[in-house]
Amino acid sequence: MSETIADTIYQSLSERIITGSLPAGERLRQDHIAREFEASHVPVREALLRLEAHGLAKSEPRRGTRVSALDPSEIREVIEMRVALEVLALTHAFGRLTPEDVETAESARLACDAAEDMASWERLNRTFHKVILTPCAMPRLLASIDDLHIAAARHLFANWQHRWTRRVDSDHAAIVQAMVRRDAAGACEILRRHLRRVR
Repeated sequence: MSETIADTIYQSLSERIITGSLPAGERLRQDHIAREFEASHVPVREALLRLEAHGLAKSEPRRGTRVSALDPSEIREVIEMRVALEVLALTHAFGRLTPEDVETAESARLACDAAEDMASWERLNRTFHKVILTPCAMPRLLASIDDLHIAAARHLFANWQHRWTRRVDSDHAAIVQAMVRRDAAGACEILRRHLRRVR
C-alpha cells in the first residue's frame, strides 16, 4: 500500500506531537501545514482528522485545531489498558505464530536495542510490540493498542526524555525466547511485568 500525502503529513505531525516538539495547545494551522508539505488543504484536513481520532489534536469552534493537552493522571489507566489488551493480543498471537514471525520479532528487538536516541528507540520499541502482537489477526484490538502506544509515548517523552540511555531490553529478549519455546504463559507474564515497570 503506497503512502499518501495525508499519511506523510500525519506521520510527521504525530511524531512532533509525541516527542513534544509540537507542545500541547499549539495551533495546527492548515495553511502553514499545506505550505510546509506543498500540499492542498484536502490531505491536510485528512491528517488533522486522524490526529484527532488518535487523541493527539482537538478541534475547537472558532479556535481551530490544536495539539491536545496531556493529562498526567491518565498514565495509570493507559498502562492498565495496555496490560489487558496486549496480553490478550499476545495470547491469541501464539496460536498463529510462524517461524517468520519469531525471526521478525528478533530483528525488531535487535533494532530497538541499537537505537541511538530516544525518538528512534520509542519508534522501534513500538514496532517491536506491534510485531509480537500482529499475528493475533484482530484488527480492532490492534487499532486500540496503537492508540494506547501513542498515549504512552507522549507521557514517556514528557517525563523521561532527560533520563533516556541506550540499553539492551532483557524483557524483549525473554519474550522472543518464550516465542521460540512456544511458551505463551511465560511470554504473557513477562509482557505484563514489562508494561507495569515504571520507566
